[in-house]
Formats: sequence, C-alpha cells, structure tokens
Amino acid sequence: MAKVRASRSEPRRAEPATARAAAADRKGSVNLRIATATRRLIDDAAAILGKTRTEFMVESARRQAVDVLLDQRLLTLDADRYDAFLRALDHPPAPGPKLTALMRRVPAWRT
Repeated sequence: MAKVRASRSEPRRAEPATARAAAADRKGSVNLRIATATRRLIDDAAAILGKTRTEFMVESARRQAVDVLLDQRLLTLDADRYDAFLRALDHPPAPGPKLTALMRRVPAWRT
C-alpha cells in the first residue's frame, strides 16, 4: 500500500478524537546508537531475565521515567515534617523587599 503525503499548501483537517486515540496506541520506534560493550551488557542482562533486548530496554527506560516523574511530583514526609509543611503553607512569611518590587513591576508582555 502506497503512502500519500498531503501537500503543504493543503489545509490540515482536524482528526476526530477516536483517530487520535488510535494513533496514540500505535507502537513507534526509537533508534539508539550505543557502544558495542554497552549493547553486550544489555543483551547479557536481558538474557538472564529471559527477555529480548527491546523488552529489557523498554521496561528499564519506562521504570526510570516513572521514577524521575515521581521524584518531581511525590513528596513523602513523616508525620512531624508533614505538620510543619502544612503550617508553613498556612502561614507563609511576609513578602520581603525583592518580592514586593517584583510584584510591582509591569510584566514584559504588557509593555
């Protein structure tokens, strides 16, 4: 089946939500250039787990991505620190001179 490419002058039609969802479900590819020693290391680790290189790399990358995102969004505190955190949110310090000056400035997009 031949692929047809729309010309740049042709207006782009909005895709229905179902078409966008279907496109998001498709698998894509990622091409990596890695050192031979690194590839061997990955292959050896994947083999020990009975996985393909792709399965190993996707699972490892996904796990790392989740960890990175959780590190940016999840805050865990013990009970005492949680209470102190809530107190600080409920009773912030008075604004200092730098914050006061900043808030008085006219934003660049309004000038």
